[in-house]
Amino acid sequence: MFKKKRTLIALVEDKPGVLNRVVSLFRRRGYNIQSLAVGGSERTGLSRMSFVVVGDSAVVEQVRKQLDKLIDVVKVSDITDMDAVFRELALIKVKAPASVRSEIMQIVDIFRANIVDVSLNSLTVEVTGDDSKIGSLIGLLHRFGIKEIARTGKIAITRGGVKD
Repeated sequence: MFKKKRTLIALVEDKPGVLNRVVSLFRRRGYNIQSLAVGGSERTGLSRMSFVVVGDSAVVEQVRKQLDKLIDVVKVSDITDMDAVFRELALIKVKAPASVRSEIMQIVDIFRANIVDVSLNSLTVEVTGDDSKIGSLIGLLHRFGIKEIARTGKIAITRGGVKD
């Protein structure tokens, strides 16, 4: 069977312990979560969880069904093949002495990223986009020396008209 990255979205009750129960389900079954992002949703009292897991469609469907059985889970959807918007945020701290700062700023500008912090010897870049855009920017900034990277993990939402 063909394994690929799948994106699952779960609407869950916004209360203590829910994240632990959801993640424990993955752990007990030996599934790896490649990316997990959790935040508020459009409905009061509910949070939206975005998961990226790797597996064939049968394994991912099994995960989806298991999540659906949890009492605090309101709804689970595999939106991998749906018309959806997928984004990730990354903060990248780069060594930036004065001699290369303008070159870094040009690269950042090309990627429509933003410089959100400046110090004497570094710049912190904020970039949003898909995995390949963020990966490409990181690849170009590596030669300057990356001090730190923080990534949110993928978040996703179906496009208008898909589930309106």
